[in-house]
Amino acid sequence: MAREFQRGHKAKISDLTPGTDLYVGVQIAGPGLTFDISCFGLDANEQLSDDRYFIFFNQPKSPEESIQLLGAQAGDTESFRVTLDRIPASIHRLSFTATVDGAGQMSQVGPGYIRIVAGGEEVVRYAFTGSEFSTERAVMLGDFYRKDVWRFAAVGQGFDGGLEALLKNFGGEVAEEEPAAPQPQAAAPSFAPPAQASPAPSFGAPAAPQAPQAPQPAPSFGAPPAPAPPPMPAAQQQMHAAPTIVAPLAPPPGGTVPPPPPPPPAPYGQQPGQQFGQPPQPPQFGQVPGQAPPPYGQPAPAPFGQQPPGMPPGGQQGVPQAGAGLLAALQPYKETATGQRWTSQNSQLMRVDLTMSGGAGVLARQGSMVMYQGKVDFSYKGAGFAGRMVGNATGQEMQLMRCTGRGQVFLAEDGTHLHSIELQGDGICVSAENVLAFDESLQYEVRRIEGHGIPGGALFTMQFQGTGTIVVKTHGTPVVLPVTPTTFADCNAVVAWSSASQVIVSSQVRLRRNAYPGHSGESVNLQFRGAPGNFIVVQPYEV
Repeated sequence: MAREFQRGHKAKISDLTPGTDLYVGVQIAGPGLTFDISCFGLDANEQLSDDRYFIFFNQPKSPEESIQLLGAQAGDTESFRVTLDRIPASIHRLSFTATVDGAGQMSQVGPGYIRIVAGGEEVVRYAFTGSEFSTERAVMLGDFYRKDVWRFAAVGQGFDGGLEALLKNFGGEVAEEEPAAPQPQAAAPSFAPPAQASPAPSFGAPAAPQAPQAPQPAPSFGAPPAPAPPPMPAAQQQMHAAPTIVAPLAPPPGGTVPPPPPPPPAPYGQQPGQQFGQPPQPPQFGQVPGQAPPPYGQPAPAPFGQQPPGMPPGGQQGVPQAGAGLLAALQPYKETATGQRWTSQNSQLMRVDLTMSGGAGVLARQGSMVMYQGKVDFSYKGAGFAGRMVGNATGQEMQLMRCTGRGQVFLAEDGTHLHSIELQGDGICVSAENVLAFDESLQYEVRRIEGHGIPGGALFTMQFQGTGTIVVKTHGTPVVLPVTPTTFADCNAVVAWSSASQVIVSSQVRLRRNAYPGHSGESVNLQFRGAPGNFIVVQPYEV
């Protein structure tokens, strides 16, 4: 029995099948769309260092024929033969991809899959639908990769560009088409008599029809048999064969037309309210004439020619729907793809695309990843001995993880509000408690704010500088205020401020809060000073 993989699932090939001569089938289709299905043979750096291992319609096999393009068969749009034990050691990954040829996007495709067949038996299948994608024009379906042994991973990662962009992403080069050579000018014709007319064809018997060829045998390595076509439904035969009844045009004697009698009860299978003289409505798509009403809890079929309830505009009839109103209810929560590196999905969820900005890494708070798509590596980012000493002494130690690879990572923490701040060579000071993630290209250090009456003698914050984005988390919606000579804020409510601002600690240590009327009750406040243009960010929350 074949194993059903979801996006991100991985397994050793030896756990799926003992064989190494495998059949890989891809099924993908969409209304009015055509696809290019390819295989990229990548090196240890996941680059196409040898163009001979880019297997597509113009190059159907590798030099040693360890990877072969077989074409459409057995219900698959495209198929490959992969012999793992013949793949050279320089190839560490086989990435199977599908790209839209021409206009269109991956959200228009119907249900599809990539599957592995060994010895004629399907051993694993990864199924996908167009609802998992948006404006992407390519998708990386699945990978064979070498990690001490050969393994398989269900990827399902969308890619915004087409085949050329995907090829450049893997480090390949797109060959430019050379202009056609100009045709030599024909010489002027010389004198010649007219050609003689060809004789009329003589009588000849028609050629005997060719005998039908025997069917080709199945591939030796075990390609799956082609599925039998489904039988033709009886409902599609003679849909408009009912006769048309015409009412009399002449009025009856007396000059008036009596009112028509009430219609008799509609027979079983006939639409109620059908008037005399009106042709019976043909059955709905996929409905047998005389079919019983729908079961309890299901909507009644729409009239002929009208959109069924719950189907989005432009949807195809006959495609199974998830339920009336379900798509409309989930539409506001669909993933937002803006083509930028950092994208806010909602006020509490942030997405970072690691394929943008040259594949630079991201540092995020450990435990903040809630979901990821694609091939992403997570590693612990240590601060070093000196960094840990500063962190422990200041309370600003950050346990970070490093995210690299090709894919998207979704970040959140405790339902806090997330805000992305893009730095263009300037700086900002943020408390480490309010930092969720930032680009690895940014520089950060601990700053000390001295003051009397504070445990430890000082407060500490993190200063970020450079070019990149930092994601700040707040409890509630923050407010940004300009810095004036009389700007004070509670040290626990301040989230961030411009690095050019001067910060002074104003401590008011009391035995208890509200010691006298007019006292704010806050033991430590921060006073901010600076030139016009400086700011502070305050959240409606205290630690």
